[in-house]
Amino acid sequence: MAFDEENVKYYILFDNYTHGFAMQALLKGEGIKNRIAPAPRAIQGDLTCGMSLLIEPEDLPEVERVIQEKQPTYHAIRPLAGQINPHRDKYC
Repeated sequence: MAFDEENVKYYILFDNYTHGFAMQALLKGEGIKNRIAPAPRAIQGDLTCGMSLLIEPEDLPEVERVIQEKQPTYHAIRPLAGQINPHRDKYC
C-alpha cells in the first residue's frame, strides 16, 4: 500500500500499559485530543505492549510541547498512513 501523506496519523508507542495510560491522562488534562488504539504491527517492532495513543497531525506540536515540559515515559512517536482498504472483506 502506498504512503498517503494526506491520511497520516501519529502513534505514540509505549513499553507498557502503565506508561500509556499515564500519557493519555496527561494529554487529556492538557486538553489535547488523543485516542487509545492498538499499536499497528507495521510500526510496533519488538515492543510487547499493544497499546498506543493515536494523535492527529495538527495536534503533534502540542503533544511534543507537553512531552518536553512534563517528561512522560514513552517509547516513540511514529507516523503511519491510514490503513483503511475499501476492497477488504466486509462482514457487517
